[in-house]
Amino acid sequence: MEGLWKALFLQCLERWASRGLTKQAGWAEFHDRLEKEFQRFAELLWRLYGTRPDFAYQVETIIANLFNAFTDRPAYLKELDRQYPPESGWFLSEKQVGAVAYVDRFAGTFHGLRDRLPYLKELGVTYLHLMPFFRCPQPENDGGYAVSSYRETDPKLGTMDDLSQLAREFSEHGIALVADFIFNHTSDEHEWALKAKSGDKKYQDFYWLFSDYGETQKYQAHLRDIFPEVRKGSFTFNEELQKWVWTTFHSYQWDLNYRNPEVFDAMVQEMLFLANAGISILRLDAVAFIWKKAGTNCENLEEAHTLIQAFQCASRLVAPSLLFKSEAIVHPDDIEKYIDLRECQISYNPLLMAELWEASATKEVRLLALSLRKRHHLPEGCAWINYVRCHDDIGWTFADEDAAELGIKGKDHRDFLNAFYMGEFPGSFSRGVSFQYNPVTGDRRICGTAASLAGIEQALDEGTGKDLDRAIRRLILLYGIAFAAGGIPLIYLGDEVAALNRYEYAEDPAQAKDSRWVHRPLWSEEAYKKRHDTSTVEGRVFTAMQRLVSQRKAYKVFGTQGLTVADSGHPSVLVFHKQRSGQLLSVIGNFSEYPVTIPQDRLNHLLAGRNGEDLLSGRLILLGEALELLPCDLLWVLNHE
Repeated sequence: MEGLWKALFLQCLERWASRGLTKQAGWAEFHDRLEKEFQRFAELLWRLYGTRPDFAYQVETIIANLFNAFTDRPAYLKELDRQYPPESGWFLSEKQVGAVAYVDRFAGTFHGLRDRLPYLKELGVTYLHLMPFFRCPQPENDGGYAVSSYRETDPKLGTMDDLSQLAREFSEHGIALVADFIFNHTSDEHEWALKAKSGDKKYQDFYWLFSDYGETQKYQAHLRDIFPEVRKGSFTFNEELQKWVWTTFHSYQWDLNYRNPEVFDAMVQEMLFLANAGISILRLDAVAFIWKKAGTNCENLEEAHTLIQAFQCASRLVAPSLLFKSEAIVHPDDIEKYIDLRECQISYNPLLMAELWEASATKEVRLLALSLRKRHHLPEGCAWINYVRCHDDIGWTFADEDAAELGIKGKDHRDFLNAFYMGEFPGSFSRGVSFQYNPVTGDRRICGTAASLAGIEQALDEGTGKDLDRAIRRLILLYGIAFAAGGIPLIYLGDEVAALNRYEYAEDPAQAKDSRWVHRPLWSEEAYKKRHDTSTVEGRVFTAMQRLVSQRKAYKVFGTQGLTVADSGHPSVLVFHKQRSGQLLSVIGNFSEYPVTIPQDRLNHLLAGRNGEDLLSGRLILLGEALELLPCDLLWVLNHE
């Protein structure tokens, strides 16, 4: 530890001793971690708060509060901390399979979720992301992302004690619970916001408040509208305060002011409360927006990374096994910057999601292949979360410069994709819904369940059996790429039984303004009873999905993050290889709506001169024969040395 930081450490140690902390049970283990972590933590905090005259006091207070959280941490979680720090790489295993759902829509309550445990184990889930379950405003709350208390659950789901018991039970069954850490903002009904409204200056400093509208315009001139159909601008006038409040997303979501170290301290305590409740992984919501600076677009600023790294230091002191998952729906170059063992160890892969749908619409894999070659790599020990759909919209997040390499104009291509997935383009198979159209920029995003976007809904309504077969294969093709690409695959629960769009959301006043509710399915007992009946769509999709899970878990090669893209010789066929421990996996996907033949000589090259077996069908793939691919076909060809 360098001299300056050692002096600060000793000064803080003296203060902690005077408060009796160093005599408490557990101090020795905490102190060992602190000696390793203090300099890094102090340097990060200095970058954020070093100009403050009370900097040393803030550091001493923050770490004292961390020790209190450490003493509150249950013994079984402390044992997990010792076994599974991020460097253990447990989340890199081929045996990890994720799922995500709203508690109420999937199971009703936390107790109902316990009843779903056999089903989750049948599907093979080891990582379960519960969408926001916190107390929040009613009826509108941005799908739970307007948090009124991080320490209270929505009463209709159960209590925080129920959640803690659920987390421990699921952990014993090998399922890690994942929750959202919504740390850019709170709801305007949060205790801090209520105190700010009542005139409490301390809590007014927790938020971005402006008496002068002109001051807001120093920022607004550089900001984009996130929900343009809802409102214009990022500031809301509050009558009680007689001030303008920074509200990036909705008027009832107040952005937190991390220039105030007390906000950092308070949110660290909320984060660790969730960790101590048994949450294994936190999805860091809206990471791009958490730091504000005049004259910038207030997205992806350097201080945002510093802040997340400081949160990571805090977790290393109290809950070292806690993982961070980045949610950054931004330019691919910026997504990558959040991913590091000392920042976010795992990250959503929105580029793969968007380009899987892009390839399905265009029947060409060139943009998808380019991105896999150029942007799939990650720092060692980190992993993608690969998904086909989630609770949110589909934004076409490919880089315009990547598209330009292929002669594609980014804006024109996005316009085409939006029209295609809304079913407006001739020959479209999709039944998607528009989300947040901006008439000024022409920007738009798309909503819909995976089954409805992939063509299953249309085929059931008006197509033939051939259309339905192809649509089912298309859905499995998309998931099969996500399962094999490297990282943790994520099933949006409902997709595994081909849940269709729910258009009745438009009749609910609490949901009508947000078209994302069209693809947030409710548990259907009828659908789930059909999951083993392969004469039904539900049964065909579930059986195929279960095959993806079981075969992934059976072979270590799927735990390899890296991949090598090969030239298939056909514009509609994606091929990539993964290799590990003498196993060569060739993933072959036909995005065409027609059969494709891979000639014998090309197949010999693609399979490196080895015969193989398709893990999904059991079919032998022999070098002496051409390879016949069905429309939207997927093969996982395994070769052994």
